[in-house]
Amino acid sequence: MKGIVFNLLEQVISDEHGEAAWDGMLDATGLSGTYTAVGNYPDEEFMALVEAAQAATGETRDTVVRGFGRSAIPHFYERYPSFFAPHTTTRSFLLTLNDVIHPEVRKLFPGAYAPSFEFDISEDGVLGLTYESHRALCSFAEGLIEGAADHFGERVTIDQPRCIKRGDERCLIRVGFDGTTT
Repeated sequence: MKGIVFNLLEQVISDEHGEAAWDGMLDATGLSGTYTAVGNYPDEEFMALVEAAQAATGETRDTVVRGFGRSAIPHFYERYPSFFAPHTTTRSFLLTLNDVIHPEVRKLFPGAYAPSFEFDISEDGVLGLTYESHRALCSFAEGLIEGAADHFGERVTIDQPRCIKRGDERCLIRVGFDGTTT
């Protein structure tokens, strides 16, 4: 996993819970916490930090990861405003994941792995995203979607009728747009 994800996790934890919380997570895991944005780090280190957050909060793994995704979007925007600039809606932003955002991520962070998505736009007011990744971080994707909706001032509903963590081959994340802005 690219170090940028660890950098964002540190920033989110420190902003929301204080630097002592991040230091506590590092102590609990025995990790150094030295991550460069372009460095590659084992996925297990990320999961160890998630488990430390779980222990500290009593929340489930998916709740921790989803919350991180949602809270990471303002930091993504701060670092990469060009990803957001052409968009005025969450839907248009999400539809650029495969063709614009993830290829740009791979340019910025050589060797970066990004999940792939298939989109289903056949149902009015709903965007289906079939998520495929060996990391099984669909809850992170859900959080990023919620964060994007926050960014664009929209409300969304998210459900996941299929999930690899429940034995399905791929995840299906359905995002409902009610057309209301916050």
